[in-house]
Parts: sequence; structure tokens; C-alpha cells
Amino acid sequence: MTSVSGPAKTQNTQSDQPLCVQKHVDYIKNLDSRREELEYWLTEHLRLNGLYWGLTALHLLDCPEGLPRDATVDFVLSCQHESGGFGAAPGHDAHMLYTVSAVQVLVTLDAVDELDKRGRANKQKVASYIAGLQDSETGSFMGDEWGEKDTRFLYGALNALSLLGLLETVDVPRAVAYVQQCENLDGGYGICPGAESHAGQVFTCVGALAIAQRLDLVNKDRLGGWLSERQVEEGGFNGRPEKLPDACYSWWVGASLAMIDRLHWIDGSKLAAFILRCQDPENGGFGDRPGNVVDVFHTHFSIAGLSLLGFDGIKEVDPVYCMPKSITAKHIR
Repeated sequence: MTSVSGPAKTQNTQSDQPLCVQKHVDYIKNLDSRREELEYWLTEHLRLNGLYWGLTALHLLDCPEGLPRDATVDFVLSCQHESGGFGAAPGHDAHMLYTVSAVQVLVTLDAVDELDKRGRANKQKVASYIAGLQDSETGSFMGDEWGEKDTRFLYGALNALSLLGLLETVDVPRAVAYVQQCENLDGGYGICPGAESHAGQVFTCVGALAIAQRLDLVNKDRLGGWLSERQVEEGGFNGRPEKLPDACYSWWVGASLAMIDRLHWIDGSKLAAFILRCQDPENGGFGDRPGNVVDVFHTHFSIAGLSLLGFDGIKEVDPVYCMPKSITAKHIR
């Protein structure tokens, strides 16, 4: 596994307000108790992803027991199909993104063996499901049987397979070649060859190259320049030029910079201050921008972004996997 530099230290005293750790822990723990709300059911298509976001955030906040382990594992396994893939919730179609979240949750909980004991398919079949979504000609990956392609799916495939120790199941060199085709003249990467550079896709492409141990293919200075220009006056990052800042890009941009050893090119203090202004100090959680409604997606990536900066009170995150470094260190060799 290609190593990346450690977090850039940022002191709490440089921020507008303190991190409300217990408020955020309580917010995440209470998410599944809101079943009487319409929003809970309208977001069912994000349930397994949301579980990964919440669980990871709790681990980074040093509350690994925040969710009941057995019930969490039971829910993940209930989302699995005979094909080996996972859906967003029981009864939902299998998809690469939910399969990746399922693997990340099971690895975090040290429960991968439960696939062989109680799952509808073992981990070898999970790997076969993922491998079956690779295009043998281009090296790209589909999200599901319907054929949509996106570098998110390629990154997710390498992420999950490497966590399972089954990366050899797919054609990694061909996947790497496809990522190279997605690189643009500005140093960024797009959703597919010829597409506009976007910070989210930069993360997926650089992350895939990191897992494949091919970060040598990245023009680090050129990409680092494009990424550092994503920091706006307010301190936060945007995903593309001329767009508003969004707290989740503290992860997509920050992790990409960390993987190429250029995180010191941005103002970490201003970024931390922006992220903290996005939190709800009374009810917990983070929104995309200061004053906006919070959600578990932005809560997770805001906390992960602060972790990249070495923020006091938050455990170290792995910039390649967006999981606690203490977890990936046990599984990635």
C-alpha cells in the first residue's frame, strides 16, 4: 500500500468555535430513532451508505461503541443479494456503491467473517460480483447491471476488494490505464475520459491509483495547484471553479492533497474554521454551509476533513479509504 503523509496539525484555538463532540455523537446515534418522520423513509435509498457515514464518524469521534454492533451487522447482511452484492436497504437492488459501504462497515466492525457464516453469499462471491462489473475492454466499472460507468465505481471496486484482500480478482493495470485517460490538462480528473475536472472525481481517481500503488503516475504539483485553488475566501473548498464552498469538499479536496503530499499548500486554519461554522452547536451535525440544515453525509465528511488537519479530539483518518487509520492498518498489507 502506498504510504501518505500524516495529518497537518491544526489547533482548536484558531477556530471560531469548539467542536461539539457529544452533540455530534448524540445526533448520529439518534438518526435511526426518527422513523416517524417522512424524511427517514424518503432517504431509504441511502440507508446503507448512511450507516457507513455515521459509523465512521463515530469512530473518528472516539465513540466506536456508539451503534449496537450485532444489530448493525444484522442490517448489513439483510441488504445482501445472492449475487454477493448489496442494496441500499432490504429489498433494494444491488449496486457497487452500497456494496462498498457494506464492506467498509463489516471491516470496521471486524465482522467480515460473518459473510461466510450468515451472509447470503461469502466474501469470494462479493468479490465476484464486483469483478463482474468491470468492462474487460476499457478497465472501467459499472455501478450495476444497467451499465452506468463512473470513476466512483472504479475506486469503490478497488477499495472494497483491497479491504477483502481480493484485489487480484480484477484487472488492476487496465483500471489504472482507464484512470489515466480521465486526467485533464489542468491536472484534475473527470467522471470519464474528456469530462470536466471535479474534486470528487479527483479523489476517486487518485484514491484508485493509491490503492494500485501507482501514485507515480500523478503530476503532483500540477494537480496540487488545481486542488489548492479550490480554497475560497471563506476558508472552505469548492468542487469546481466559480462554485460555492461546501463542507464535504474538505474531504474530497483535502484527502486528495494528503495522498499527493500537498495538504500543506492550503490554509488549514481557515479550512477548520469554515468547517466548524457549518456545525449545529445545539442539536449536532454539520450542514454543507454555515446555517444550513445538517445531514449525516456532511457530518461524516466534515469530521473526516477535520481529522485530515489533525484536529484535537478526532482520531486519524486514512485519506485513501476514508476510514479510521487504526482499522485500515489491520487490513491493508
